[in-house]
Amino acid sequence: MLPTSLGEIAVSLPGRSYSILIGAGLLEQLGKQVKKVASPYCRKIVIVSNKKVFELYKLKVLQSLTNEFDKVYSFLIGDGERYKTLKTVEKLFSFLIENKIERHDTIIALGGGVVGDLAGFAAATYLRGIIYIQAPTSLLAQIDSAIGGKTGVNHPKGKNLIGAFHQPKLVVIDPETLITLPKREIKSAMQEVIKYGVIADKELFYLVKQERLKVLAGDADLLAKIIFRCCSIKAGVVSRDEHEKGERRILNFGHTVGHALEAVTNYRRFKHGEAVGYGMIAAANIAEQINILTSKETEEIKNVVESYGVLPKIKDMNVDLILQAMQQDKKSLAGQLIFVLPEQIGRVIIGEAVPVPLICEVLQKLLSR
Repeated sequence: MLPTSLGEIAVSLPGRSYSILIGAGLLEQLGKQVKKVASPYCRKIVIVSNKKVFELYKLKVLQSLTNEFDKVYSFLIGDGERYKTLKTVEKLFSFLIENKIERHDTIIALGGGVVGDLAGFAAATYLRGIIYIQAPTSLLAQIDSAIGGKTGVNHPKGKNLIGAFHQPKLVVIDPETLITLPKREIKSAMQEVIKYGVIADKELFYLVKQERLKVLAGDADLLAKIIFRCCSIKAGVVSRDEHEKGERRILNFGHTVGHALEAVTNYRRFKHGEAVGYGMIAAANIAEQINILTSKETEEIKNVVESYGVLPKIKDMNVDLILQAMQQDKKSLAGQLIFVLPEQIGRVIIGEAVPVPLICEVLQKLLSR
């Protein structure tokens, strides 16, 4: 068992500050925690989840919420990035309208990053914005996507091209949900942990390198500490740069290539972290090629990424298609492809424009692995 409470982390924003609560058993207290931050006029709660997650946690979550609110509804979506679309959001809008959900009511995202992004986008746009709560159940969502207010859906041409910034009112993280998480999900999420280490926390990078076996064995205390550390980093970055005008762009390390890989394969081949793993290797190789990063640290990043599991094969992929997807990504600027590049483990350079020939060379090398 984990300690009942690991702590509370503040995301400090003008008029939109909120807490990240981390502790074992928090899902059983979800109703009480939501009651504290919901509008006093809130009568209805809508849980947005997927079938797998809802089956696992519906008894404790429904009991907790029905103790505090008049009516609790559930809207379930399919499992996977391919369901994070405007079509799914439209169905959710219809559900909200049919059940007369009002501006003072609350949406709760119960699940992983797909659920959180989609539910948050619906909350941002329904009635021009209603309260939503993040209750992430996957490691990836707990350390990253549930925090910071980035909401959105995918388009066939690219990932998260349609969205809005809409901060949650609360993030409730119960690390006990990781017990039921498939190993592949843990391995994938650890790529985002590695990202945090490379961009901002050298100690974290070497912790996950040295304690790999404990992490993969599901050591509860270690995973809880990793969650707290990653949330602290992201909360700090978001508090200083909510709308990604400057520092927050460091969180895109590995995502320029990663998002392109996901888009080209129609969000069916990769878990998000796996694509980011390839993206980090590519970014490190680019940094080495332009003499920002040493070959030793490039190799170290690659080795730690690969130590967390075999990444899906990419030899059959096409460089031109990947490049095209990258050029349609929201991180491009004035037609140039922008990268976050490491200059050492624990520190990155933001917004480097990289020549297309060099990108093609690095991608070709990546595909030949």
